[in-house]
Amino acid sequence: MRGQALKGHLDLLLLAILADGARHGYAIIDELRQRSDEAFDLPEGTVYPALHRLQKGGYLSSEWTEVQGRRRRTYRLTESGRGALGEQRLAWNDFTQAMSMVLKGVPWPDTP
Repeated sequence: MRGQALKGHLDLLLLAILADGARHGYAIIDELRQRSDEAFDLPEGTVYPALHRLQKGGYLSSEWTEVQGRRRRTYRLTESGRGALGEQRLAWNDFTQAMSMVLKGVPWPDTP
């Protein structure tokens, strides 16, 4: 999926993944890929800056853990993050409903 299609929605996707529990960065990337049937196969350079931005905004907390001798930063939602997730889900539902109303009855072009 094109990166531009994700613009403005990445935060919602990351918050939704973390709503199920704490995860380290690679696990977040992998879960996003799996849940989207590989449509969202995002590079670390896209995901990690977003995680840092969400943490700086107070939506995530993180801690360093060691697993099999490797240090990992594990991220989890804060209460503020849960609230933001709820707000963003409502906004997404409103957006998709409005898009559906506009596109209703418009024939889709054939794709090659």
